[in-house]
Amino acid sequence: MRLSYEKTTRLSHRILDVLVSSSDVEFVEDRDTIRKEIQNLLQNLLRQEAQVDVEVRQKITSQKREILEGSEEWDIVYRRYYAEGLKRLGIAEAPSDRR
Repeated sequence: MRLSYEKTTRLSHRILDVLVSSSDVEFVEDRDTIRKEIQNLLQNLLRQEAQVDVEVRQKITSQKREILEGSEEWDIVYRRYYAEGLKRLGIAEAPSDRR
């Protein structure tokens, strides 16, 4: 999924708001530092996810037999390889209908 810098900024603000409202969270850094770190984590995660997508597409196109993108077989193979790629990186895949 691709998110703009502005969207990751807004998302980092919302995550910080949830953390601030939680009585279980105690801050040892100022809120802006924490928000910036949240934003950096989101951007790094999205970069890793995009790299997995590129690797999966390359792996599918390198198959002996051509698998047409958009076909049911392509979707199944993509989801399987994508889940493997995320697992390899230690990133849990959220249930989705991702292409």
